[in-house]
Amino acid sequence: MSGVVSGFTAIFIMVGVGFLLGRTGALGEHAHEVLSRLVFFVSTPALLFYSLVTTDLSTIFSATLVIAGGSALAVGALYAVVAKVILRRDTPDLVIGALASSYVNSVNLGVPIAIFVLDDASFIAPLLLFQILIYSPIALAALDMTALERGTGHPFRDAVVLPLTNPIVIGGLAGVVISALGWHLPQAVLEPLKMLGNMSVPGALLAFGLSLTGAAIFKKGESPRRDIVLATVLKMVAMPLLTYVIARWGFHQTGHQLFAQTVIAALPTAQNVVVYATRYRRGQILARDTALITTLASIPAIAIIAWLLA
Repeated sequence: MSGVVSGFTAIFIMVGVGFLLGRTGALGEHAHEVLSRLVFFVSTPALLFYSLVTTDLSTIFSATLVIAGGSALAVGALYAVVAKVILRRDTPDLVIGALASSYVNSVNLGVPIAIFVLDDASFIAPLLLFQILIYSPIALAALDMTALERGTGHPFRDAVVLPLTNPIVIGGLAGVVISALGWHLPQAVLEPLKMLGNMSVPGALLAFGLSLTGAAIFKKGESPRRDIVLATVLKMVAMPLLTYVIARWGFHQTGHQLFAQTVIAALPTAQNVVVYATRYRRGQILARDTALITTLASIPAIAIIAWLLA
């Protein structure tokens, strides 16, 4: 369990620093929005580009891709259906809620847990690439189309053009193309991209901490409680159970493989979702509260999974 403790300790320290910065006002009144935009427009695209041009894309084609990616899409779609039919939410809020219920914290928690708990970092790579190559572009394209008032009035053209102007999508696509072509960029180019990309995870955590300043979690009349409960239950209960079912009976996995797939599914909501919500100004409280609650809930969840399956 040392990997779990190490990963969560790092998260809580970074979020705590962001919270203190917000409480003291050291970074100014608009620090949260500015930092979120820096993560969205600069550091995350750089991280995606650098990761993809330095990664063998063949690692994505594995059973983990289908299991983790399929369960994430299924849970996100389930959230969207329930929130649309029962809660009557519009598309931007559906997208943010779907991400909150299924977008896994695969970097700053997933990597240390994969190394220290699962003893194999290869389990997290397919999920990470799925999220940045497939899941994020789909969600961001939907948000570009529905949350930003900049359409040209031509739905088909907007569906093609708008996603291609998104910096995260641009970074991911450019990285895939260069990696697929087998090009090797000079170190003088890669090094600054790596430095910028290294800001993504701590930047998102600091922005998350800043967003908690003065916030009352689950506040009556302000917090969308039903949405948060739905996203949390789907993330921490439905997603691990669905992943277990797919891995065990769909791919006949047992032992350590089954344990690893289930642990990965029990990781909390990524802080990237809060950054996306801030960028598009939709579902911010939903993303923030779900990320915080699932981070706290994932500690006993992973412990229970380890006790049952390890």
